[in-house]
Amino acid sequence: MSALPTAFEDWFASRGWSIHPHQAEMLDRADEPALMLIAPTGGGKTLAGFLPTLVELADGGHEGLHTLYISPLKALAADIRRNLTTPVTEMGLPIRIEDRTGDTSSSARRRQRADPPHILLTTPESLALLTSYEDSHRMFSGLQRVIVDEIHALSESKRGDQLMLALSRLEAMAPGLRRVGLSATVEDPAALASELARHPDPCPILHADPGPDPDIRMLVTEERPPWAGGGARYSIPAVLEEVKRHRTTLIFHNTRAQAEIFFHNLWLANEEALPIAIHHGSLAREQRLKVEAAMVTGQLRAVVCTGTLDLGIDWGDVDLIIQIGAPKNVKRLIQRIGRANHRYNAPSKAILVPANRFEIVECIAALEAAKERDLDGDPKGPGPRDVLCQHILIRACAGPFLPEDLYREVKSVGAYAGLSRAAFDDCLEFCATGGYALRAYDRWQRLKQTDETWHLRDPRAATRIRMNIGTIQDTDRVKVRWRGRGGAPLGEVEEDFAATLTPGDTFLIGGEVVRYDRLREMTIEVSRRPDKKPKIATFMGTKFATSTQLSQRILRMFEQPSWPELPEHTAEWLALQRDVSKLPEADRILVETFPDEGRHHLCAYGFAGRNAQQTLGLLLTQRMEVLGLHPLGFVASDYATLIWGLDPVEDPTPLFGPDALREDFDHWLSGNAVMKRTFRAVATIAGLIERNIPASGRKSGRQATFSSDILYDTLVRYDPEHLLLRITQEEALRGLVDFGRIEEMLTRTAGRIDHVRLDRITPLAAPMFLEVGKVPVSASGAERLMEEEAARLMETAGLVL
Repeated sequence: MSALPTAFEDWFASRGWSIHPHQAEMLDRADEPALMLIAPTGGGKTLAGFLPTLVELADGGHEGLHTLYISPLKALAADIRRNLTTPVTEMGLPIRIEDRTGDTSSSARRRQRADPPHILLTTPESLALLTSYEDSHRMFSGLQRVIVDEIHALSESKRGDQLMLALSRLEAMAPGLRRVGLSATVEDPAALASELARHPDPCPILHADPGPDPDIRMLVTEERPPWAGGGARYSIPAVLEEVKRHRTTLIFHNTRAQAEIFFHNLWLANEEALPIAIHHGSLAREQRLKVEAAMVTGQLRAVVCTGTLDLGIDWGDVDLIIQIGAPKNVKRLIQRIGRANHRYNAPSKAILVPANRFEIVECIAALEAAKERDLDGDPKGPGPRDVLCQHILIRACAGPFLPEDLYREVKSVGAYAGLSRAAFDDCLEFCATGGYALRAYDRWQRLKQTDETWHLRDPRAATRIRMNIGTIQDTDRVKVRWRGRGGAPLGEVEEDFAATLTPGDTFLIGGEVVRYDRLREMTIEVSRRPDKKPKIATFMGTKFATSTQLSQRILRMFEQPSWPELPEHTAEWLALQRDVSKLPEADRILVETFPDEGRHHLCAYGFAGRNAQQTLGLLLTQRMEVLGLHPLGFVASDYATLIWGLDPVEDPTPLFGPDALREDFDHWLSGNAVMKRTFRAVATIAGLIERNIPASGRKSGRQATFSSDILYDTLVRYDPEHLLLRITQEEALRGLVDFGRIEEMLTRTAGRIDHVRLDRITPLAAPMFLEVGKVPVSASGAERLMEEEAARLMETAGLVL
């Protein structure tokens, strides 16, 4: 083991610490081209990543930027700077540490480019921007190491693809650059390590001692959970009791709307006025910072939150995690559990609170998976080409380039290793001209080839490109602030929700019941109305679907003869389902048909996740319409789709034919708003649509939608093979409608359908009648209903035709 310098030994000793084995090994292997460390939360993995840097910089011999640290969150970068400054200051090390994010002032950004610190802490978007400048080579040529924190979180989105492309650019400017990846929750370490390494080089993986198993259980209350819903309001008295018994509790929710509702109800029940706050991504930055500061200093007993607190910030003295609603994903659950007892070899404590009766089953399945450290995750596909298009434009901003050199850089990124030269040239051609149907328009003539090099046609285009760097696609929001001169900001609500408001309407935001007073300069002005029952602001946030692995665990639970691990009422419910009908099986689709209140119902249990089950409802009702079965509507959950109509389904087999479903899907998708919404996101990332324009500010969501819809219709008509339309088709299949999980369900069940005919609702189908989000089908069934109602009215009036 490498000897730790005396100053470091003394500093560890002064705190009563000793270096952990994985920290020492990171120091020993500091010269590896790429190295990934998997260590539990609280295991000192961030210090392990920085320790080689601090040792190398301790003698003060390095000029300029030495180490770049990249995190998914601006707040995490700021937190690391605070934590890293402590040992540097106490040891008297000659090291400058700064962060650079969207919150950094323009003057500080200019200074950092001219005189960079030894350690710069940033985000993928800020790094991409830094690589776009003509002088980026001067800033990065001496770079020695890149540390990617919470690498698993970045890997799951296009931000990770953009980051890896940026690293390929850094490697070209700083040959021999060493890469370090840090994570606590990885379901496939080898796959993640291969992403981190320069393809096809290997990347060693270090595993720290995982520490003790978390102390995790499900909340069982005297009051039974409701049959449906996601708010878990029934649990509030028990949750308050847990808050009282602990120092600081994080209460996680899967959506922002649910967090607002729960916080509101929790505060109403908080008779002892315990200091409780709310934190989510739609709140004003000022409010979030205020909550974070109060957490660090231990002023809060509980924080109701969402994914904004998922990642590795050391939030004071958190000793309990409560997850409201089934976690949907075991990896996310483990990540959240790690927020408690942020110390090495101290067990994290967490409680799962099912929001409804079925979620009890899902919570038990998640508990078992967490105890077995069985993390879920889907294989990553090839690198997205809209991100590659943006990367090409960013590269052009930095100066002329040879396409052969850029192609070689891109191929060094694992996700793009299989990219053909023809596919790369397609992206280059799009960046240069906009494609066949758009090449006549000057605004999309952005690149020009001179001899063998490509460069910007107009250097002024660099400003517009830089203003639109990034892959995060926010929903369109309107700012909310208190009414009055200089009213403080509260946060944001979705633009579509804002459009439904009229003066006097009330809604929840930041735990406050507010009244909508007026819209002024695209800002909603509100006043307090605590006496009113609020409307609920429809924060979109991220709607999670139950993972495939968790769904499979639930189906395996159904195979058991009994369920001693479940509460008695839930076990009785499943047993009754088995007696009345049957329980779903992993290799078969269970279809129940039964009448209720003059309608014929079909319930299909696919366990494919909410998005896929929703798409299945659209496809099945479309197929039923073709077969003359007059469907009237449907509703979907993570595990089933319930359809109602005027005619019974005698044989469901024709509805589930894979070829017919795929044909119906393609037909439905081609004329659906999903495609236009997906195209808008793809075109924004690829640079065809600009959300930010110099001297004009940011386009509203409606302006961007209008322009993207026109572009989409134009390309469909005149250039149906346009690159962005092909990318849009791939994205729609994989993302919003989750057709891949329908295909996985059809492959898994191979046409095996259990059709159970019944004369009444079944126990497992009953909660579906209470699900929100019912979708009406306006087709022949609705017309027939109108005709029958008209005939009834005529007969009542004595006007029989």
